[in-house]
Amino acid sequence: MTFPLRQSLPTVSRLVYGCMHLGGSWDQSPISSVARHKAFAALETALEQGINCFDHADIYTHGKSEQVFGDFLRQHQLDRQQLVLQSKCGIRFADGQHVGRYDFSADYIRSSVEASLRRLQTDYLDLLLLHRPDPLMQPEMVADVFHRLQQEGKVRAFGVSNMAWPQLQLLQRSVAEPLQVNQLQMSLADHHWVEEGVLTGMPSGANVHFAAGTVEFCQLHAIQLQAWGSLAQGLYSGGRAPETAAEQATAEVVQQLAADYQISAEAIVLAWLLRHPAAIQPVIGTLSPERIKACPQALAVELSREHWYQLYVAARGQALP
Repeated sequence: MTFPLRQSLPTVSRLVYGCMHLGGSWDQSPISSVARHKAFAALETALEQGINCFDHADIYTHGKSEQVFGDFLRQHQLDRQQLVLQSKCGIRFADGQHVGRYDFSADYIRSSVEASLRRLQTDYLDLLLLHRPDPLMQPEMVADVFHRLQQEGKVRAFGVSNMAWPQLQLLQRSVAEPLQVNQLQMSLADHHWVEEGVLTGMPSGANVHFAAGTVEFCQLHAIQLQAWGSLAQGLYSGGRAPETAAEQATAEVVQQLAADYQISAEAIVLAWLLRHPAAIQPVIGTLSPERIKACPQALAVELSREHWYQLYVAARGQALP
């Protein structure tokens, strides 16, 4: 199975560690010693498990996620060349004068990147992703600031998050370099991206979260699909209690397969994503060192077709048409 991102980043890990929970609360309070300890423990565990790709965004815990990662990077004197750091920009929080909004203006993209670099204490990002679609996006303006950031050595490659294939195609028409990544909500719980293909043409189809064909478009154009929310917040692995009959049934299948394959429940949930031919790169966001250790077990197995469908049908809560 071709893993698209390794065409440009040959040493990138198959799993990404998502840093959205690092740094503590989502407010302007300083980073506490407890939050710093939890962040360092999670990052140390991720590195020990062979994860070298770290996903940030300028908004995560109001910048504290990047700040505490930068402190970790400096304190541990890590070889920057062995890490893949990506961050996202484009979401602006509401304040006293403005509503929450998206902003792909050149000035905002540039200022966001430069602030992220300061917090991360690094000279460059391996990847910059536009966080959510901005209806006012001007592709030529975005392409120009991308080019300038790349020429200045501040960003090496670019991608997007939460974009459908027409938006990708529109942006790519202006951006000279191939867009490398599209980060989407994808998990055993959020399986709409599978439903979109299975139920094509059916009026009673799935609750579509992004345009049908996005997964296939990314496959055709060697755009790395990254799955945020890949563990479904522990829904099937003990992190939170199932609420519906389908969720309970799926959790039971996950536990049974974990016993059959002799791996963790987290690994079964991730293995379901990894089994898809799109070569999905899961982003895991747990702060728990034990759960982080459990995730790479998914790389050692390949679910059978029967087991993949068993999980899918259980999660959708009804038989396939």
